[in-house]
Amino acid sequence: MIGLDFGTTNSAIALAAPDRSVRLARFSAADGPRETFRSLLYFDAENLEDSGKPRAATGHDAIARYLETHGSGRLIQSLKSYLASRLFKETCLLEFNFTLEDLIACMLRDLRAAAQRQFGALPGRVVVGRPVHFVRAEQSDEDELALSRLRKALHFAGFDEVELELEPVAAAYHYEARLDHDELILIGDFGGGTSDFCLLRVGPSARRHGVRQVLGTEGVGIAGDVFDSRLVRHLVAPHLGLGSTYRAPFGEALEVPRWIYGNFERWHLLSFLRTVKTMNMLREVRASATEPAKIEALIRLVDDDVGYDLYRSVEAVKEKLSVADAAVFRFAHRGIVLESPVTREQFEQWIAGDLAAIEACVRRLLERSGVAARDVDRVFLTGGSSFVPAVRRIFERRFGAGKLQAGNELTSVAMGLALRALDG
Repeated sequence: MIGLDFGTTNSAIALAAPDRSVRLARFSAADGPRETFRSLLYFDAENLEDSGKPRAATGHDAIARYLETHGSGRLIQSLKSYLASRLFKETCLLEFNFTLEDLIACMLRDLRAAAQRQFGALPGRVVVGRPVHFVRAEQSDEDELALSRLRKALHFAGFDEVELELEPVAAAYHYEARLDHDELILIGDFGGGTSDFCLLRVGPSARRHGVRQVLGTEGVGIAGDVFDSRLVRHLVAPHLGLGSTYRAPFGEALEVPRWIYGNFERWHLLSFLRTVKTMNMLREVRASATEPAKIEALIRLVDDDVGYDLYRSVEAVKEKLSVADAAVFRFAHRGIVLESPVTREQFEQWIAGDLAAIEACVRRLLERSGVAARDVDRVFLTGGSSFVPAVRRIFERRFGAGKLQAGNELTSVAMGLALRALDG
């Protein structure tokens, strides 16, 4: 049975055998095969179908193509973050319109093809992960919109028999596979766009009856991308003119529009800054800016579509701060050098509000489920942001460090979804 984890940053697909052994599909990358597929697309004028329509490079191929063409095309990241947005319906790429479902299907189609090359013909039914609440889904109808769009994209990609399962529940299936006794567990799944939590009972009894007792679920639209955005705001944007001013046509001093930097902070919005209207506006701002060199650097970085390279630099400093008390952020591109020292203490101050929202989400889950922290046997954390020390401390304070467990942080959901598929 097949489990598919379509993630904001990384995706994965797994096959479970009747004996409950699980294999992950592997994907080619510059540094060797990986069990994760980067959730991004790249379009450029040299990669076209016979009809002239641009052909998407996806995953690690997209990264290679982006580097090969020096970012002259269009790199699109974090597409999952758009699913609940009514504002994004379609976009024009090289004079062709693509809906959001079309773009996501491009990735899922290649993900499916890679799995078929390794596993052979895939079963008709696939269990696909979904967050408790999608990014920016404030109302239940927005969650329903996201689910409808996800199903449509999966259909376009060739997945016709689809069942959806909550991602933290899937992570619980993966955790449970090694248990020889029953437990009440809390799952914390930290993705790129959302942090999702689930309380449930797992173990031999649940496996025997084929039913997991879910006591409660909660989710919040704060995770890795939001942490990245705080680093961009404090370490990148000041170098690019955030807070500086320019002279308007009638002489009054105006602040450089902050929405530009707001888009710069969000990976899924950054590539869409490179429009004729926005670039012309930035050039007008540069002409009368109090810090024209910073605005020039901003224009160059937007025009060169540096989203992926910038993402790597931000991720690198975030990873360093997970193991060290201080680090240096450094990003260089065509003569532009952005460099700033940063401490873990500063980073934790910048994400303090986000950490509080995550902690409140966990507290809400316990209260609504009627479960005391002392009664939870184990806390299983998965996803990239589970490595952030301040995130781990939330659970250490409430449950005790001895109850925390982690593993297969980037693939546990896909493996659990495949196991979930076995249960029918």
